[in-house]
Amino acid sequence: MTALKLHSGNIIDIFSADTETELKLPFVDEGISAGFPSPALDFLDLTIDLNKHLIKHPSSTFYGRVKGFSLKNAGISDNDLLIIDRSIEPTNGKIAVCYIDGEFTAKRLKVEKKQVWLMPENEDYQPIKITEDNELIIWGIVTHVIKSFL
Repeated sequence: MTALKLHSGNIIDIFSADTETELKLPFVDEGISAGFPSPALDFLDLTIDLNKHLIKHPSSTFYGRVKGFSLKNAGISDNDLLIIDRSIEPTNGKIAVCYIDGEFTAKRLKVEKKQVWLMPENEDYQPIKITEDNELIIWGIVTHVIKSFL
């Protein structure tokens, strides 16, 4: 899979999503026990293609590499890979990638009456109140987070 870097910044790097490729990986449909071990499956005949599973709108989907810790309490950490869908309507409570005053950031949207806030998910960061002085574009909505534990 090839990804073209579209933006590099202090908070997030954004890449195009190449959904033309196909990669079928073995898939354990019965679930994986996080408690007592279950019998091992000798043969895996089911597969999953992550492009088809994670990306619903290929022409409007992008990847973003997180830089920083402002969303740590939402389970989003430094270096996580976000799948961002630009076709989803931004609504209260969604995690969005926003372009504010010339910079990209990822925050939870909070909409109260006619007021918009960009909310961190980390007590070390302050909410951003959007005013008429701000240039704000809600660039896309985060649909999935891919983590690396290595």
